[in-house]
Amino acid sequence: MTEWIEICPVEELVANAGVAALVNEQQIALFYMDGLVYATGNLDPIRDSNVMSRGMTGDVQGELYVASPLHKERYSLTTGECLDKEGISIPVYPSKIEADIVWLQL
Repeated sequence: MTEWIEICPVEELVANAGVAALVNEQQIALFYMDGLVYATGNLDPIRDSNVMSRGMTGDVQGELYVASPLHKERYSLTTGECLDKEGISIPVYPSKIEADIVWLQL
């Protein structure tokens, strides 16, 4: 089983927005929404750029998403699936907040 990795204090996150973190030489986008943290890959798979942490977050019919800042494709924060183009996704990672610390599994 994969170990939990300590990332940062929750106070370093921005509510309803993303921040980037380098974890084991991998860029991760962290999103802090409604008291929960969501973790995805930071790479926009369409433009091959590490920008997802700068995307706008939102909700469509109860599905939380991040929209790529480049072409605005929306990706589910829970599944990574692109909501606008079939067959495209970004990786998502188990994450949690425990004792005001953000933890992640890769």
